[in-house]
Amino acid sequence: MLNTAFAAILALGPLIVFHELGHYAVARLCGVKVLKFSIGFGQPLLRWRARSGDRTEWILAAIPLGGFVQMLDEREASVAAAETHRAFNRQSPWRRMAIVVAGPAANFVLAILVYAAIFMHGVSEPRAFVAEPVAHTVAADAGLHAGDLVLGVNGEPVRSWNDLRWVLVDLAVSGDTARLDVEEPGGGRVQRTIDFGSLDRSAASGDPWTPIGLSLYSPPVAPVVGVVESGGVADRAGLRPGDRLLAIDATPVATWADLVREIRLRPGRACELQVTSEEGVQRTVDIVPASATDRAGDVIGRIGVGPRVDPEALQAYYLSESFGPIEAIGRGMEKTADVSIFSLRMMGRMLTGSLSWRNLSGPVSIVEHAGQTASQGVLPFLLFVALMSVSLGVLNLLPIPMLDGGHLLYCVGEVVRGRPLPDRFIEMAQRAGLGVLVTLMIFALFNDISRHFN
Repeated sequence: MLNTAFAAILALGPLIVFHELGHYAVARLCGVKVLKFSIGFGQPLLRWRARSGDRTEWILAAIPLGGFVQMLDEREASVAAAETHRAFNRQSPWRRMAIVVAGPAANFVLAILVYAAIFMHGVSEPRAFVAEPVAHTVAADAGLHAGDLVLGVNGEPVRSWNDLRWVLVDLAVSGDTARLDVEEPGGGRVQRTIDFGSLDRSAASGDPWTPIGLSLYSPPVAPVVGVVESGGVADRAGLRPGDRLLAIDATPVATWADLVREIRLRPGRACELQVTSEEGVQRTVDIVPASATDRAGDVIGRIGVGPRVDPEALQAYYLSESFGPIEAIGRGMEKTADVSIFSLRMMGRMLTGSLSWRNLSGPVSIVEHAGQTASQGVLPFLLFVALMSVSLGVLNLLPIPMLDGGHLLYCVGEVVRGRPLPDRFIEMAQRAGLGVLVTLMIFALFNDISRHFN
């Protein structure tokens, strides 16, 4: 729990700081006086006031769910005559729009930089090999089979498994048709068509990918021990690197996946392993798998061994490449734009009812995903940070009062109207916006809680 909490702070902290720094920097450029810069809400934990200039107060508060930049504003407090020209409300609509947009823009810039850094470092991704689809799903109905390599969708090339997921989820929630260019294990080229028109998109809970029925193909790995955890169950039982497991309780084991499946089914239960050493000596090993809890909360068996994997044999299933700074930034911009557009589409489909509101995630899911990606390594964690940065930018640009998009809408209304909007109208809009945000937060939190009980 502590690791998960730390990962969440490490992921969300920079997003909030960047967002508020965007507002702060552009406000200063426009000559607006900044009174407070706060990361978090509620009781201040740390407080520091600059001794010169505007004497801005910098705050680190107790509730790390956002932040704010408080500017000089005649609508909030009286302003000395000598400083009225530095009040936010006295600025032109265009300057106020720039200050408002700067926060979400900073999040987009951060996402671009993170994606660019990943592209420059180089990425190793699984190619789009698919496992045997779940029976009676749209992928199974399309005729896909284990080991098929998807090369393209609707005429656009697909490089990796992540590319395939991205494209198919977008088509699935749209109800469109996906024409897949597929290379079969034997080398033949065929086209498979997935008809998403029959997919019940409103029934998908949490992940619209699940009802498609596809998963990443794992090439068969021989049940040969490569790594033995020191002091673990297998080590104490006498298993050694190079041992080949033939059977568990007379159940034949053909692949490492078979071994994992059988061990997981036997937490705390004594079982008998048939083993052949590297020298060809057969023996029987009695073992009691330890009980462990997986991410779903289920109790599973574990003995502390890893497979012997031939890296060269796996090269065909992965691709690795890196890019120079200019191309990496371009790809980062393209990726950020794709994620932003996809997020807006998902929101639009939830509003129209073509996608279930159960797909809306709240703070519990965000914290959990932060912890999960951090445990998987630096690259997955950085991808999560970039995704959340884009999401934060898109969310804040929604035309909802209380959000940056709502303030932007006020400025646009003032430009169209030729004079400021009535204070009464803005007050009512702010109350309505607060109601919308509170409702969304409650609904998202309800979704988070309900997923843990389903």
